[in-house]
This record gives sequence, C-alpha cells and structure tokens, in this order.
Amino acid sequence: MKDFFAGVDPIKFEGPETSNPLAFRYYDKNQKVLGKTMEEHLRPSICYWHTFCWDGFDVFGGGTFNRPWHQLSGQEMADAKLDIAFEFFTKMDFPYFCFHDVDVMAPAATMKEHVENFAVIVDKIEEKMGETGKKLLWGTANVFSNPRYMAGASTNPDPEVFACAATQVRHAMDATNRLGGENYVFWGGREGYDTLLNTKVDREMDQLARLLTLAVEHKHKIGFKGTLLIEPKPHEPTKHQYDRDTATVYGFLKKHGLENEIAVNIETNHATLAGNAMDHEVAMAYALGIFGSIDANRGDPQNGWDTDQFWNDQAEITRTMIHMLRNGGFTTGGMNFDSKVRRQSIDAADLFHGHIGGIDALARGLLSAAKIIEDGKMDEFLNERYAGWDKDLGQWIMNTASLEDISERTVKDNLDPKPKSGRQEYMENIITYAV
Repeated sequence: MKDFFAGVDPIKFEGPETSNPLAFRYYDKNQKVLGKTMEEHLRPSICYWHTFCWDGFDVFGGGTFNRPWHQLSGQEMADAKLDIAFEFFTKMDFPYFCFHDVDVMAPAATMKEHVENFAVIVDKIEEKMGETGKKLLWGTANVFSNPRYMAGASTNPDPEVFACAATQVRHAMDATNRLGGENYVFWGGREGYDTLLNTKVDREMDQLARLLTLAVEHKHKIGFKGTLLIEPKPHEPTKHQYDRDTATVYGFLKKHGLENEIAVNIETNHATLAGNAMDHEVAMAYALGIFGSIDANRGDPQNGWDTDQFWNDQAEITRTMIHMLRNGGFTTGGMNFDSKVRRQSIDAADLFHGHIGGIDALARGLLSAAKIIEDGKMDEFLNERYAGWDKDLGQWIMNTASLEDISERTVKDNLDPKPKSGRQEYMENIITYAV
C-alpha cells in the first residue's frame, strides 16, 4: 500500500515558468508576504474524507476510484488508509490535516465498538504525527452519516440519538485535544428539518444549544486550548439547517450566550448555497468577532448542490484575502482543502493535481491581495468615503446625540448632503488589474 504514490516525487516549488504539472508555481511556503511566510498566511490542510474515504460514488452510480484500501475492511482498511494518507501529506508538504472520527477508524456496529475502534486508530495517528511532524488543524465527529442520525443528531426527536452524538463528540474532542489539534469543528449536517409538519423548531434549537454548551464545558474540563467552530450551511442534506450562514450562527450563539466560546469555519461552497459571496461571509465573521477557519472549495453555478471542487476563482479568492489581510488573517484556523477530485479523475496523480492547483490559486490570491493592500488605493478610497464619521458630526451621532438632538441640529444647520459616487467600477478594476 505504501507504494500507491510511488510514481510521484515530493512536490516542490519551481516557479511560474515551470512546465512540470507536479510542482508548485506560486506557492512558495517560505516566501514572505506582508511580514509572514505563505505557509503562515495560508496554513494549508488536507482533509481525510474526500481525499481518502470517498470512492467516487454519487447518487446515480457506484464508486469509480477502486483505490487499493477501498478493497479492504475493518482495521486492515483503517491502517492502510492511514499509511497512504500520511504519505500524501508528506509528499504535498502541507503542515496540517483534518478528519472526522469515522474517516480514520475501522467501522463499528455499536457505540461500544465505535469508542474502542476510534481509540485504536488515535494511538496510530499519534505515532504517524510524531514520525512526520504533521499537525492536526481540526478534528470532528461525523454525526450525520449513520442511519440513526437521519432525523438529526442533537436535534433528533429521540434523546437516545442525542446521547450517541454526545458520545462521539466527547471522544472526538478528547482525541483532538490529545493530538494537539488547533480547532474542533461542528458541522450540523442534519441539524435541521425536511418539513415543518413533523418538526418542533424551538425544541430542536434548544437541544442543539444544549450539545454546544456541553461541548464548551467539556473543552474547559479537559484543558483544550483550541477554538470550537461551527461550519455554516443552509441546506443539503436537509431542506433547512439551523446554521445556514455566518450571521445566522452568530444570532444563535448570541441567544444562548456562546458568542465568546464558538467561532465559524466558513466553506466557500456553503456560502454559495446560502446565496452569499465568500468575501461576504469572511467580512461578516470578522465584523461579528467569530472568524475562525476556512474550508477552501467551490461549487458549480450550474449545479444546485455541494460539489466541493477545488477553489480557483482568482477574483473571489483575492477579494476574500483582502479582508483576511486587513484583519490579521488566521489565528488557530487555516485553509482546509475540503475538496475532491472529479468522479472521472481516477488516477493517483489526480489527487496531486487538485491540491497543487488549489494551493497555487490561493497563493496567487494572497499575492494579488497583498499587492492591493500595499498599493493603498482601495483603502484610500474607503477611508475617504467614510471620513465624515471620524469628524465632529459623525462622532457626535455615534457617541452622545439623541434622536431629538440629531433632528434639531439637522434643521438648525440646514444640512443638505450631496450624493457622492460609490465608484464600484473603479474598485472592481483594482481587483481585475491585480489578478
């Protein structure tokens, strides 16, 4: 199994002029950009599930990849997958990886087996991390795939299902802490409803808040220093999910007093499904003080579902990176490639092509955003546009005036503001010329 990637050498930076498809053109992990290396800015991570678990199946047909480890079962399959995963992490030279509990372990028929099988593989992951120096960006529990979760995990009408989900979360959090994970993620894949006809929304949201509160308490009990993250998504597989976008998540956290305990892991494709742009989601997360991490992927505008393709929209990446650079970028988060090769991309090398193109696209976006920040014209216009709020009237309105005071001063001073151009096309041109 260890020779699956034998035909691919470790991926190196060779620059934009290289003709080698298995080399980085723009991602030079040691290149300094605005005071930090590219690796420090991007903190790239490879996901376990799409890269090593998915066999290429879709709703219309079975798997197409026929990877050697897909032909195995039980602990033998888990061990083989572990070997191949760390070989890939090492050859890609990314510092981080991410996993769900069921991604890495031997399948389990009962919760007792789940706990036992997961413990076995965590020991082995710890050994691999020690050997390779790879780090865990975040861990999580898959509480959506098993049939018991068809009506939700924490939001399930049956408290026994809640208990199973809580058990998985507890052990996944413990493992993440033990492995030095920098975050722990909650993706509410079925924390929503298919129809309101059989759903008590108020009760389900209270149950979700209860699980999150228990997780926060457990985090502090075990001394986990990482960040807890919720990954917003509007729908699919359910019709409506309670964590539909960043603003919705913040409102939920605020209601339950969790806004200082939990941040967001924003996915590009999920933003699209919510009808939002990725830069909107990132800007909103920073504005609300809950920015955490990013799942770097994209959807297809001609498909209405989560296609998880590698993110390569240079304008969108650049716009997103501008907000990140303005706000200091990641702290504990990173760019996790929650992306998968296409069903017809069946060769081992295709996994490298996808991740190479993905990280090069992010590196180009980072360089473009840095160029815009250094040039200063965009920030100059923004500062000019809002300059009035830093002066006497703006500060008086924001800090001391009453509604009556504002009204009387407006009439007394005969205020007559003239419309000013928002210069959208000028701002869009800055992006166009930078990318």
